[in-house]
Amino acid sequence: MEALDVARWQFGIVTVYHFIFVPLTIGLAPLVAVMQTIWTFTGKENWYRLTKFFGKLLLINFAIGVVTGIVQEFQFGMNWSEYSRFVGDVFGAPLAIEGLAAFFVESTFLGLWIFGWDRLPKKIHLACIWAVAVATNASAFFILAANSWMQHPVGAIFNEQTGRAEMVDFGAVLTNNTLVAAYTHTVASAMLVAGTFVAGVAGWLLVRAVRNSDTSLARTVYRPAALLGLVTIVIAGAGVVVSGDYQAKLMYEQQPMKMSSAEALCEGENGADFSLLTIGDLSNSCEGVQHILTLPGVTSYLGTGDFDGYLPGVEDLQTQYEEQYGEGVDYRPNLALTYWSFRLMIGFAAGSAALAVVGLWLLRRGRITDSRWFGRLCLVAIPMPFVAASFGWIFTETGRQPWVVAPNPTGVDLVWMLTADGLSTTVPVGEVLASLLTFTVLYTVLAVVWFTLMRRYAAIGVAPAASGPSSGAKPDDPGGTDGSAESESEPLSFAY
Repeated sequence: MEALDVARWQFGIVTVYHFIFVPLTIGLAPLVAVMQTIWTFTGKENWYRLTKFFGKLLLINFAIGVVTGIVQEFQFGMNWSEYSRFVGDVFGAPLAIEGLAAFFVESTFLGLWIFGWDRLPKKIHLACIWAVAVATNASAFFILAANSWMQHPVGAIFNEQTGRAEMVDFGAVLTNNTLVAAYTHTVASAMLVAGTFVAGVAGWLLVRAVRNSDTSLARTVYRPAALLGLVTIVIAGAGVVVSGDYQAKLMYEQQPMKMSSAEALCEGENGADFSLLTIGDLSNSCEGVQHILTLPGVTSYLGTGDFDGYLPGVEDLQTQYEEQYGEGVDYRPNLALTYWSFRLMIGFAAGSAALAVVGLWLLRRGRITDSRWFGRLCLVAIPMPFVAASFGWIFTETGRQPWVVAPNPTGVDLVWMLTADGLSTTVPVGEVLASLLTFTVLYTVLAVVWFTLMRRYAAIGVAPAASGPSSGAKPDDPGGTDGSAESESEPLSFAY
């Protein structure tokens, strides 16, 4: 096993594991802010209890996400030093802004929110959670700015004397059309994850409350939360579809090899079908590949907006890239992984859609339900958008291979890099393998801790009504809580 293979495995495992937590934090922070906003301006105690409940789950997820995210940037200098040397002037800028600005704002105001429940005026305290939500999404923006530059480099030139890419237009980096597409799609996906999480947890607790004859709790607390999550699924789902369509068309222009690989399209054709199942050899040889259960012209539409549009095949593009960038390199990504990750991304996202349809029907016009199968559907649906988002990133990153910085087909000459060329030249395979095994074991332990905490506190449900603010508290009251709020801050603060 070569150092390149081990380093890629390590980066892939660490990235996918970290991304399990990222979309929930991005999406759940604004939903918790919405819950607290409703409580602040209406004084309805059920929204206070929901804010506390889902805020606690947000903090658990945030804490594990921070721990796993720290490792990400260290890998650039340790395993991928040649990559860092080549693109550091460009790639480092948005990452620095994310760390020095967005993440510090996020962490600072999260601390104020955790410990400020009985110390800050209600509207100031509300502003803190909104600052967290905005900073979380800003953090995602700057990270995606760096990643989108790797997908479609802009605003840079190649300095032949230093052999490095140098930034000449930071504005172009921040307005990269690849970034616009990636950011809207990622945020919409994150809201889909969070909406499914809120709807799934609240729906399961609603069924449990009704079966325990606590219909008041089900109707006044869990039903509003479930509806908030279900409506979020519908809105975010529409955003995912629209942004995904735009992203696919950009992909056809900027990385046609990725688009053709997503369909395992070996030879170019007009009106390329979208196959639900493919059999044959997908090991990049394209021998005996047969598409079955196809949707006519859909792949061409995804790429060109025309059901009869032309898409080049991977073999055509391999020949083209050999002429452009040199022979001796297989410019095709892993066809099997690219093909199936694209379909699994779409398939698992359908779980959220199923929950939205069933949930909105069962809870229509003030209804609540004690259906066991709905409770089970809630539990089954919760992990599905997490898995879909992970497969989306797997598709995005593996489909770009063998490039770590994909060439811009419309300009920025010589600003590209093969993944093999970005590897550190002085790190032996044994050290990379040792760190891979260490991180895998450590992250497995963290996964168990995360799942145990999330399951435990989700199963407890919202706090009893007596632990909420006093019934006389007004929305504009600076304290807004009774003496019990101080005891409530402890469960929230443990995860910070």
